[in-house]
Amino acid sequence: MRSPKRIAWGPAAAGLAATIAMAATLRAQGRVWWCACGSPNPISFDAYAKHNSQHLLDPYSFSHLLHGVIFFGVLFLVAPRLAYGWRLLVAVLIECGWDLLENSPFVIDRYRNATAAVGYVGDSVLNSVADVLSCAAGFWLAGRIGLWKSFAMFFAV
Repeated sequence: MRSPKRIAWGPAAAGLAATIAMAATLRAQGRVWWCACGSPNPISFDAYAKHNSQHLLDPYSFSHLLHGVIFFGVLFLVAPRLAYGWRLLVAVLIECGWDLLENSPFVIDRYRNATAAVGYVGDSVLNSVADVLSCAAGFWLAGRIGLWKSFAMFFAV
């Protein structure tokens, strides 16, 4: 159940390629690289500010970390013989797909209409990349602390 000591280069390269492809797709769809405010601050703490989802980390980074915990648990149960690196790749691919869906015009419009975030424009490209890295960190953390402690952490957050 523990994460491996060595890097599986095939899955790592594929995960990096998927993340780069996601970033390129988001940029081609008109997403900004970084917050239009130009602030170098890497963190936005206000979930309702227009800067939310525009910097590297925001209050929703914890939810992406928890995605990694969930993916670790589900993949541990449904594909226990799949090597750790390949399970991590599956988690990264799912998270990349999620971020692409999350930043589609349909979802952004729905979010604007259903929440208090009237001016929400979607994630910046670097925020989406950080979301994928947060997911991978959650997956790694779950592998380090084990399945049951991961579930306890999930419910605590």
